[in-house]
Parts: sequence; structure tokens; C-alpha cells
Amino acid sequence: MANHKSSIKRIRQNDARRLRNRYYGKTMRNALKKFRSLTEKAEAVTTLPKLHAMIDKLAKRSVIHKNKAGNLKSKTTRFAAKLA
Repeated sequence: MANHKSSIKRIRQNDARRLRNRYYGKTMRNALKKFRSLTEKAEAVTTLPKLHAMIDKLAKRSVIHKNKAGNLKSKTTRFAAKLA
């Protein structure tokens, strides 16, 4: 166990951030699953900007890697374009 006051606080902060990051990551994964289950192009096109904004925000906050964010955005765009 840590002895310094600052390291005890750091442990507390890390736990809170880890839980917050897990929540945001899970929310993004659920949004991706919901998006991939869409069958209408119009609905997919309206949902796409919100999904991309969510992915960009998580990449900016280092919850996910920036390359993963780019890959996800590319795949979702291609999925939306493929719908008829």
C-alpha cells in the first residue's frame, strides 16, 4: 500500500478514471453494435455523424487509440455506403 498522501490520491484518481473510461468505451461499443444492425440507409446516414463524433472524442481523450478510431470510422462509413 502507498504511504505518501499524493500517491494515495493518485490511486483514487486512477480508479475513478478507469471506471469512467470503461463506461465510455462500452457505450461506444454498444453504439457500434446498434449501428451495424441497421438495415435502412437513411437511418444509417443520420446516425453516422453522431457515432463519428463519439469515436473522435474517445480518441482525443485517449480512451481508444487514434488509429483504431480511424479504422472504426472507415468501416462504419463503408457499411453505411453499402446499404441500399
